[in-house]
Amino acid sequence: MASFCIDRMHAWLVASACLALVAGCAMTSPRSDTAELQRQVADTERAFAKTMADRNFAAFQTFLSADTIFFSGPKALRGKQAVTDAWKPYYEKPDAPFSWKPEQVEVLESGTLALSSGPVHDPKGKNIATYTSIWRMEVPGVWRIIFDKGNDVCDCPKAP
Repeated sequence: MASFCIDRMHAWLVASACLALVAGCAMTSPRSDTAELQRQVADTERAFAKTMADRNFAAFQTFLSADTIFFSGPKALRGKQAVTDAWKPYYEKPDAPFSWKPEQVEVLESGTLALSSGPVHDPKGKNIATYTSIWRMEVPGVWRIIFDKGNDVCDCPKAP
């Protein structure tokens, strides 16, 4: 009888240890290193900008999170539908009204949020603004934009 209790106790300890190990693994999500995530976000930003160059409004929409917010003009555009309604005119003419590209990308240590920023150029290549975008990894390897804000570049005279 004593050996039966010890065997049951031993089995219980082994099972408990296995459950603890599995639970610990489930709580720790593997993530890529920061440099790889920065590359992913930069590539996503370039693909997002390419939708403007290619005049591909349908592709533009795929980069937007459902709850995205774009700061455009005096008030924020809240949600994917509001952003697509406001941006559709930018895609209707044969030539792109502006272009952009990432120059700086940072990713949180958690690997779930990122910031990209860079210049915005007019069709002649003049730097007219800078943009800042916040990206969220919504499923592994898929980044969608949740915040976007552009700021005009000051064309001010230089001080003497």
